[in-house]
Amino acid sequence: MGLLDFIKGELLEIIEWQDDSRDTIAWRFPDDDKAIKNGAQLIARESQVAQFVYLGQFGDTFGPGKHTLTTDNIPVLTRLKGWKYGFQSPFKADVYFVNTRLFTGNKWGTANPIMLRDADLGVVRARAYGTYDFRVVNVQTFLKEVAGSDHDFRVDEFADTMRSRIVSIFSDALANAQVPVFDVATRYTELGDALMPLINPVISAKYGIEVASFVVENVSVPPEVEEAIDKRSAMSAIGNLNDYVKYQMAQGMAAGGGGGAAGMASELAVGFAVAKELMQQGGLAGGTPPPLPGAPAAAAQANPDILDPATVARMLGVSEADVMAEIEGGTLPAKKIGSSYRVTRSALDAFLAQ
Repeated sequence: MGLLDFIKGELLEIIEWQDDSRDTIAWRFPDDDKAIKNGAQLIARESQVAQFVYLGQFGDTFGPGKHTLTTDNIPVLTRLKGWKYGFQSPFKADVYFVNTRLFTGNKWGTANPIMLRDADLGVVRARAYGTYDFRVVNVQTFLKEVAGSDHDFRVDEFADTMRSRIVSIFSDALANAQVPVFDVATRYTELGDALMPLINPVISAKYGIEVASFVVENVSVPPEVEEAIDKRSAMSAIGNLNDYVKYQMAQGMAAGGGGGAAGMASELAVGFAVAKELMQQGGLAGGTPPPLPGAPAAAAQANPDILDPATVARMLGVSEADVMAEIEGGTLPAKKIGSSYRVTRSALDAFLAQ
């Protein structure tokens, strides 16, 4: 081998990345300590960006295509290296190829609960997980802040490095968005779409990537919050409690219509309509409420002006859970004594008069 062949063997004439993987984000061209010759060919394929780095400083950036490395094509590198009369001799520089395609199906999840301030439930602890798709949009920021000088930066490294960062930004965005817990736990798709405008500006500025899709697959809350959500859903399904009770009364009367006037009176005695009628006639305005069928007279007369939820439920012909829902919702005023609630007759009268 002659001297000319030896010299050619020490110079890089073609610089390219023939990517045969689907999970590599950034790859540093292995120059084997060789210099790049004047007029060398740089080939960047679709979804690839080539970035020159000279002595730790970013040089020129090349998108997809075939590029001839001459003075005109590498103005930044020419300035950094200080070629007074242009690029004529071989030089050494690092070349990083960055994959800008969309990387899909990356998982995220909260290691610790997110503290959410909710208008209805106060401060709530929530855990969440899901998936996201991303792509690199700022090559220099990504190389500087994420990949560093890694010669082969892959998605699994990105997942380990960025999962906590994604979750941190998601937590801040969710807390600042003030999304009601009832919506968080039931509207995952809308939540993901709503959070993207909050997540992307921070992610792009800090790490040079863009989240193309952010999916919330699950948000879990403590059991007591789940119970509150179930109660809210049940009340929404029932709608107006008064109408619901009237409907139940009508169904019961239709089923037991052969009971005559006495049977009808018994049915009416446990509904809102009869309660209102009795109130108008003075039946609930004072004295002792009429005893319920099968209820001991002493129990009905023990506290004529203070009623417990069970007594109210029997009087109105609804479940005690319905009465508790009205109490907890604030529509039926009640006073908590110890571990139980008490409803005054005046509060019940006002509730029935609504």
